[in-house]
Amino acid sequence: MRWITVIERVAAAVAALAAVLLVPPLVSGGDDDTGPRLRGLRVLVPNSPGGGYDVTARTAAKAAEEADLASAVEVFNLPGAGGTVGLGRLVNERGNGKLVMSMGLGVVGSVYTNKSPSSLADTTPIAKLIEEPDIVVVAKDSPYSDIGELLAAWKAKPGALPVGGGSSPGGPDHLAPMLMAQAVDLAPKSVNYVPFDGGGELLASVLGGKVAFGVSGVGEYRDQIQAGELRVLAVTGPRRIPGIDAPTLQESGVDVAFTNWRGVVAPPGISDGDRQRLIDLFTRLHGSQQWRDALERNGWTDAFQPGAEFGAFLAAENDRVAGVLKELGLA
Repeated sequence: MRWITVIERVAAAVAALAAVLLVPPLVSGGDDDTGPRLRGLRVLVPNSPGGGYDVTARTAAKAAEEADLASAVEVFNLPGAGGTVGLGRLVNERGNGKLVMSMGLGVVGSVYTNKSPSSLADTTPIAKLIEEPDIVVVAKDSPYSDIGELLAAWKAKPGALPVGGGSSPGGPDHLAPMLMAQAVDLAPKSVNYVPFDGGGELLASVLGGKVAFGVSGVGEYRDQIQAGELRVLAVTGPRRIPGIDAPTLQESGVDVAFTNWRGVVAPPGISDGDRQRLIDLFTRLHGSQQWRDALERNGWTDAFQPGAEFGAFLAAENDRVAGVLKELGLA
């Protein structure tokens, strides 16, 4: 009987070891003292490749892996309806602690303009990451060499100058030109806004002259700006962007100071442990040199807010965007 008991114990130990080896945990020990690494995280991007959410997600995933904070991170795109298709998928993944979604101001507005059955109130806030001003851009062969020339032509014939944006109505690339129009006494409803599902899709239309000008995030177009393919006429934020030779709208006599932001949310109903692990991951990412380098490289402003703090910010943004859309007659 004693030998049978020993054999049974050995067999049980082998079975337990096999289970550990065959089913890798979400969190594993790292090779240093920086804490556990998150394994197998999936990041949903609710717009097309090359857009702001995509650039932010892939930059964060790469920085987290390079900082040894995560491994086997998968970033995938599910575009549609200004991000609300992806939002619906996230909400339907209730309890999935291995999934997050890259998102931002655009999704807040799209919930209203697309009458989405799901809202950001249905998600689990993880972290706000960055702020980024929009830029007003034209192709290198555009007839408009500065923002004054563009605004004069726009005021003369607003419908004849289509403006393209990398977000659906209600998103930042839509709100920015609408606020610009209001500031120069143009009726927002007279603006010929052409929506694209992300800055990547917008780029071809700006370069090809299919829209008179575009509004999008600076991080999405920095390479084309440096290559001389795009000319920046103005910055929507309150300050100039280092390395970009363009004035702010306020400097140009247009009383608009508008800044976009991006963050990360998780599905509803995840465990307290998974929620904390995700918040810890992005908190540690925020403190890494790899992320600081990414902020500088992309011209992003650090705007980190974790967990409940980000949740309160989301609720306030929801109210603010609803008010702006109603004021502009767009909701």
